[in-house]
Amino acid sequence: MTLRCILAPLASPDTLRGQVTDADWAAAAAFPPRRRAEYLTWRAVVYRELGAVPIGYDAAGGPVLIGDPRHIGVSHGGGHAAVVISDRPCAVDIESETRRFTRAAAHFLTPAEAALGDDPRVAGVVWCAKETLYKLARRRGLDLLRDLAIERIDFAAGEVVGRVRGGEPIPMRLELREGLIVVHTL
Repeated sequence: MTLRCILAPLASPDTLRGQVTDADWAAAAAFPPRRRAEYLTWRAVVYRELGAVPIGYDAAGGPVLIGDPRHIGVSHGGGHAAVVISDRPCAVDIESETRRFTRAAAHFLTPAEAALGDDPRVAGVVWCAKETLYKLARRRGLDLLRDLAIERIDFAAGEVVGRVRGGEPIPMRLELREGLIVVHTL
């Protein structure tokens, strides 16, 4: 299986009732409305794509398929859920292009990263790429400025390259669609 990235608009929880497990439905009942829609939407996507696979969480809080060798990555933002499915560890992040990333730039964007291009979406792409690396690393406590670095963004080719704690380069895919920034592992 190659990596698949599926985007789904957040759905009304009532429309997802028959697409998720009773345990999912019960867990979601404790969430605020938006969080409930996010949680149920991404789980419905996983079940639609993979069947009735049990979903749990690893020690870092990332979703895992229990007893299944495949890997998933999940994100939600901009009124959508994104799910990546692969035979290898994978991760994804999704945000609306209109989110005001510059307000928090001092906490995640280095001067070298800000200089990666003059496209107004650079800060958003860096944010999504760093979130993707963070999720891929599955280690709590990584610092967005110190431990995660984005070295290249090619908008035309849809490519981003980053590193976790100076390790090997990690290529990622950049997709700009429906007013969304989506970055996922390859």
